[in-house]
Order: sequence, then C-alpha cells, then structure tokens
Amino acid sequence: MSTVATAARHELLASVRAKAPYALVAAFLGMVAASTFIGWRTTVTVTAIYQQVLADGLTTQPNPFTDVSPLYYVRNTVIYVLLIGSLMAATLGVQSALRDRRAETAALIGTRPVDQRAVRAGRLAGLGILLAGLVAITELITWISVSAVVGTPLTGSETLAVAGFGVLTWLLLVGFAGIGVLSGRLLRRERTALLAPVVVWAVIAFVVPQLGTAARPVSLLNPVPLPAQASGAFAWLSQALSPLAITEHFKTSSAALLGSPYAGSALVSALVVAVFACIALTAAILIRVDRTTGGTHE
Repeated sequence: MSTVATAARHELLASVRAKAPYALVAAFLGMVAASTFIGWRTTVTVTAIYQQVLADGLTTQPNPFTDVSPLYYVRNTVIYVLLIGSLMAATLGVQSALRDRRAETAALIGTRPVDQRAVRAGRLAGLGILLAGLVAITELITWISVSAVVGTPLTGSETLAVAGFGVLTWLLLVGFAGIGVLSGRLLRRERTALLAPVVVWAVIAFVVPQLGTAARPVSLLNPVPLPAQASGAFAWLSQALSPLAITEHFKTSSAALLGSPYAGSALVSALVVAVFACIALTAAILIRVDRTTGGTHE
C-alpha cells in the first residue's frame, strides 16, 4: 500500500508541475464555466423570438422553455466533457507514461525490489485524484453558475444530480487516462503515442455511433443520444457495437441525470461507462512492456 501511495503522490506532483496539458485543462474548465451561460443566453434569445412570433399571431403553441428544469442549462457540458475533457485526460495519461520514459526512471525502479504493478496502480491513482479534483471544480462552477442564472440555490435533488453527473464524468475521464497511459507505454514514438488515443477517441465517439444510427457526424455533437435504427443492417450493427459506444452511453446516463430526453436504460449505460473505466485501468496496470525501460524516439 505504501508503494501505491508513494507513486500516487509522485504522479500527482509531477502532473501538476507539467505545463504541457495546461492549455487543455484551461479550455476544459473555461468551456464548462461558459456552458451554463451559453445555454441560458440561447434560451433567452429563443424566448424573445417566440414572444415576437406569438405577438404577431403566428403561433398558439406554449413556450417550450416554460417550467424547464434548471439542469437544462447544464446539458451543453456533456459535449465539452466528450470533446475536451476526454482528450485532456488521454493527454495527461500519455504525458505520465512519456515522463518516465524520458527520465528513464522505469529502468531504475526495475532494479529495486518493488512491485511494478503497485507502481503503475499508484500512478494511475495519482491521475485519478487529479482528474477528480478537476471534475469537482467543474461541478462546483456548474452549481454556482446555474444557481446564479435561476436566481436561487439548487435543491437537494438537483445538487445530487450534478454530483452524479460529476461521478459519471470522472469514470469516463479515468478510462481515457488509462488509454493514454497504455499508449505512452506501448508505442515507440512520442508523436504516435499522443495520436493513438485521439484515434481511439474518434472511433468511440464518432465511428461506432454512426455505424449504429446512420447519422451525420455533426449530429453526434448533440448532447442528447441519437436513437438507433429500428431495422436493417444498422439495427444489427447498433446491437453488436453497443458496448463500444461509450460516449453514447455517457450521453444517455447524463441525460437521465440532467432531465433531458433519452432512450434506453440509464443504469445499464452508467454500468457500461464504469466497465470501460475498469477495463482501461486494469489493462494499464497489468500490461507490462519492455519499452517502458527505454526513452522516446523523437
């Protein structure tokens, strides 16, 4: 346990001192902070147009934003987590693995009677703590910004929903961090190690959902999950590839927590995201490669 704690503390300090991923971290925190106000401003603009249309007698339909839940303004955050948060987590993972390869500390540790799996678990624990801190900051920003927009503090159930969304976000991010660590340890060239998690992310976020829904890639940037095709080859592909559509499952569970429309089981989708995180972290801990004892080839 002491080895895990020591490695986690070292990883946490090294990740905080590293400056390379700061741009992604700043972009992630900034967009989460702005997303609530973007959603609120959009609602205000659409409502003003609706009032003008209503005054002109062109519609008798009720305002679609009447009695909307305060958490409605949070749903754009789902996309920022998928687009920026996932890449940020993968980059932190890659940088963690490459940092040791550049310093060749893995070779030094290998000469000591230390359980390598405990060291790898500790480093991932350090990354997990760092990501938990970042997610906690985003959820605090969300709680404060939504409360400011609606003019009253969120209720207990709404606060629990925001906290649940934070836990779900953390699970997704640690999964991509595990993929980043694996890429940094397995691939010889630094640029390839950085590019590989982006390719994996693109396949999970765009290719797999598109094969099951036949949707245009741009529509996958919607925070609401797209329904699968009911028949034909796309329906079969949707069923076969469903366990790999991690980001769509994340959207489904997030929509359930934030009160947005969704299809399917939110609990099953949350379990899929959790299993994804467990598999990625377990692989990053158990897979041992000799390349970790060498430097980068850049």
